[in-house]
Parts: sequence; C-alpha cells; structure tokens
Amino acid sequence: MASWLPETLFEIVGQGPAPSKDYYQLLVTRSQVVFRWWKISLRSEYRSAKPGEAKDSHEEFLENSHLQVQIALIFGARILDYVFNLCEGKFDFLERLSDNLLLNIISYLDLEDIARLSQTSRRFAQLCTSDKLWEKIVKSACDTITPDMRALAEDVGWRQMFFTNKLQLQRQLRKRKHRQGSQRDSQF
Repeated sequence: MASWLPETLFEIVGQGPAPSKDYYQLLVTRSQVVFRWWKISLRSEYRSAKPGEAKDSHEEFLENSHLQVQIALIFGARILDYVFNLCEGKFDFLERLSDNLLLNIISYLDLEDIARLSQTSRRFAQLCTSDKLWEKIVKSACDTITPDMRALAEDVGWRQMFFTNKLQLQRQLRKRKHRQGSQRDSQF
C-alpha cells in the first residue's frame, strides 16, 4: 500500500435501519477494517449491553460475509463496494488530492473537459462551478483585470463573467459605474 496514504482511509458513522436506534461506526485503516456498535434501547435486556467491536484485516474482511451483510444493511451497498475496493488496494487517488491542487489542474483543461468532469461526482461538480476556478480561467484568458472588472466579477460571479461577451461586459461595467456615481451624488 502506498506509504503516503493516511492511516485512516475511510470512516463513516450512522444509525441502524428503523426501528433500531443503535449507533454504528465503520473505520478502514491501511491494515484493517474496524466495525463498532453501540446498542441504544429502553428494553431492560439490552441496558447492560456493552459496545462491541470487530476488527478484521483487509484479507479477513473480504472473506467475512457476515460483517459484509451488516455493513450493507446499515450503510448501503455503495459503501460496501467502496470498502471492498479499499481492501483490494483500489484507491481513488484523484479524490484524495486537495481542492486547491485540483483547481490548479482543472484550470488547464478545455471547457468541454471541464463540463464532462463536472458530471463525474458532486465534488467535481462543485469544483468545476466554483468561483476560484473561474477566476483562474478568466485571469489566464485576459491580459489585465481592472478593479472595475474584479468588482463586477464579485457581483455576478467569475463564471458568468467568463461566458459574457465583451459588449455585454462593457455595458455592465458602464451601468455599474453609473450606479456608483449616482449613489455618491445622492449621498451629498
């Protein structure tokens, strides 16, 4: 396993399916899968129940169908598939990169590629529509950015500014200057 990976690869907590009030934690580290549970009940027979814990190595987890069924019931099949992939050494390294690093990478993509990337996951959708990304793209596409342009981008958003044609942009800048002049005149 890659040594630069953090010790904790994945962690999720949740409540058991209704009517259960039991609380569960699933933790996947570099070497093992840890499943913990806390029984929450008003019934007297469960009041003295202590929290439980099951620890398996990745190889043991891949063979432990009982634990797999519990995880699927509590957290869903998608989470079980993700844990399987982690235990088999299949990591999504791209998802582990920081947002700033991903924004730098994405800013070099073509617009069509950015549109396609935004459809792959929620995280990439947020990154591909973020003002930080579009500010980088506008800065790389424009020779200079005036303070008026920056102020307009703060109002309408960098993405909108990028896709607005030059004539519309000039008109919006004039309107903005006119409004600011009117506001200053009304203050005096």
